[in-house]
Amino acid sequence: MDWSPVWISLKTASVTIVIVFFVGLWAAKMVADLKNEKLKMVLDGLLTLPMVLPPTVAGCFLLYLFGVRRPLGIFFLEYFGVKIAFSWGATVLAAAVISFPLMYRSARGALEQVDQNLVYAARTLGFSEWKIFWRVRMPVCMPGIAGGAVLAFARGLGEFGATSMIAGNILGKTRTLPLAVYSATAAGDMDTAGRYVTVILLISFLAVVFINYFSRKGFGNSSA
Repeated sequence: MDWSPVWISLKTASVTIVIVFFVGLWAAKMVADLKNEKLKMVLDGLLTLPMVLPPTVAGCFLLYLFGVRRPLGIFFLEYFGVKIAFSWGATVLAAAVISFPLMYRSARGALEQVDQNLVYAARTLGFSEWKIFWRVRMPVCMPGIAGGAVLAFARGLGEFGATSMIAGNILGKTRTLPLAVYSATAAGDMDTAGRYVTVILLISFLAVVFINYFSRKGFGNSSA
């Protein structure tokens, strides 16, 4: 069994969750704190859109933007010498776009459930808004945010449609575990496909246990 899809998937999912966690948290805070309900609805719709689109459609849209002859693709190639489409970076881009709404919506839901009396009390004590966010809101929201991180990591690890469109299925470069399962199944090698499926199940299970354990531990310490 070729182990390169395992390392590519782990690297892709790890980089993706770091990006999606902070960007999703920032977007959730921005939307949750908006006072204009109409603007909030529009932004929420745009940020959630990748979750309801078929992954292949999202991948096609990314390819339209980042293809070597497309606007953003030309920009990155000419000014940074970086080719996005059909590179390992494209696997991260696809996974981040598809998994982002899960992190965003989980974080936003958690932030909106915070008791505002805690926020008001912190303000009377002279806390800055930034300090309120990290010292008051974040500890209360940690279970919901950690849950969103788990879902985003698992979604990034299992991303197939958008990845196949913009990154392709290049062995040793962009072939992630889902693509490896597809390739092995298409070739009639069910034994290899089964091994890849087992690896995906094991990684996903360990990720859920790991993140849940440390999020609960952190939440317990912050409540003490």
